[in-house]
Amino acid sequence: MKFAFCTAALLLALAGCASVKPAAPQIISIDTWGGTSSATQAPAQQISKITLHHQGEIWKPDADPAAYLRRLQQWSRLTKRWADIPYHYIIAPDGRIYAARPLAQAGDTNTEYDPRGHALVMLLGNFEEQQPTPEQLNAAVELTAWLARAHGLGVDAIASHKDFSRQTLCPGKNFYDAYLATGWFRAEVAKRL
Repeated sequence: MKFAFCTAALLLALAGCASVKPAAPQIISIDTWGGTSSATQAPAQQISKITLHHQGEIWKPDADPAAYLRRLQQWSRLTKRWADIPYHYIIAPDGRIYAARPLAQAGDTNTEYDPRGHALVMLLGNFEEQQPTPEQLNAAVELTAWLARAHGLGVDAIASHKDFSRQTLCPGKNFYDAYLATGWFRAEVAKRL
């Protein structure tokens, strides 16, 4: 009887492990960086791709990511008339990850591709001229692996903005050529899946 109980308990525990959601990396909430949550209601999107971007502006070492995000949110809503910041997650040079647009809400873009179904991850900096930091790369890999696990995606779902648009160099040669085109980024994500 005792053996049967232990076996049943073990089977229940193992079954429970299969349904456990992967732990998210540490993500700074919208409230914490001083933003406001999007009031726009939109049909929830099903994530089928993870698309990497760069900011496209030179990032200065003393710049404040939270202040930048507040300005970006205001510009996105007031000037562009978008629902929110166009990206779902922003990664600072020190590796901190910031929540932006709700993941259930499709992102926005200034180019011709349709971002519906894409989880949009943007790294601060202009990677045509700057290098992504090791902390950014590690955070991007961790976040991408978590998103892939959470949405049942493989590394083939990982791409960059320029893979979907002829109108951009995003995410910049120093990120794209060195880490995406070489397969390094996908390989690092695969190690975590």
